[in-house]
Amino acid sequence: MTVAKGAMRGPAIFLAQFMGDAAPFDNLDNAARWMAQAGYKGIQVPSNDPRCMDLKLAAESQDYCDDLIGRCREAGVEISELSTHLQGQLVAVHPAYDAAFDAFAPAELRGKPAERQAWAVEQLKLAAVASRRLGLKAHATFSGALAWPFVYPWPQRPAGLVEEAFVELGKRWRPILDAFDEQGIDLCYELHPGEDLHDGLTFERFLDAVGGHKRANILYDPSHFVLQAMDYLQFIDIYHDRIRMFHVKDAEFNPTGRAGVYGGYADWIDRPGRFRSLGDGQVDFTGIFSRLTQYGYDGWAVLEWECCLKHPEDGAREGAPFIEAHMIRRPERAFDDFAGGGDPANNRRWLGLS
Repeated sequence: MTVAKGAMRGPAIFLAQFMGDAAPFDNLDNAARWMAQAGYKGIQVPSNDPRCMDLKLAAESQDYCDDLIGRCREAGVEISELSTHLQGQLVAVHPAYDAAFDAFAPAELRGKPAERQAWAVEQLKLAAVASRRLGLKAHATFSGALAWPFVYPWPQRPAGLVEEAFVELGKRWRPILDAFDEQGIDLCYELHPGEDLHDGLTFERFLDAVGGHKRANILYDPSHFVLQAMDYLQFIDIYHDRIRMFHVKDAEFNPTGRAGVYGGYADWIDRPGRFRSLGDGQVDFTGIFSRLTQYGYDGWAVLEWECCLKHPEDGAREGAPFIEAHMIRRPERAFDDFAGGGDPANNRRWLGLS
């Protein structure tokens, strides 16, 4: 398929929330066919899920990657990107979260933080090679978190705590970023509460910590900014040069006299801030697609379905036409070209200078 330079691609969908033990989401082939029939052109693949792929084999074998590409194309989709969200989380884990995140690692590494982190780093490096073998240009991950327990400072943080956390985060990620650079792949961090990289300021701190590394980029997901009461459109204006991936995900934030951003420990369905299926929330997708098009975003528009109310299959079926309707085909010439500007050779005459 020929894609115009600078054109956004899609619709695509992230498979992580759909994979399970029952058909049609019990393996990559079945899931890919279902998504193609629902109108998707691409699938974002969770590299940790053996029902989807073998990451180590993908890094080692071009034949295996060619087979993955062929199977997806036969089903009617392309692989848009790979994801290491769970492995990326394990690159940096504060001890307070050891038990919670142990489930993201192989059983034999649980309760062994140092070994678990080393495994996670190796997983990211494998993903860089696998992405190159698959002909991809960007990769999705989480940053992990060392400072998150101190995000709301009470008692006050000691001086330099946050700075030290980001120095350490930079040390851990710099070799991984270098590995992605060697493979020609952008590493895109999903800015997400629970991660040390969760907004623009924390991304800037991280960028300083890795020396402005050209492969340190952003997976833009407006839903997480809605729930933080951020200006998610202005975010694009500020950081568009670093936005290399896009999760099309809706959300709503309806603070009350009882709860706000923090949610009061309520279940998702009762929180003021909730993720919703596309079109059911408050996100201004017309504004988002317009800005991304204005700045020449040429990556995929990928639905990440998460909704506390709607069935995932219904959300997926509604998502493809929703994304398709919001994608903008850029014009080949200016709208007022018909009026003509005359010959540039006459510019001095127009200015009254000759």
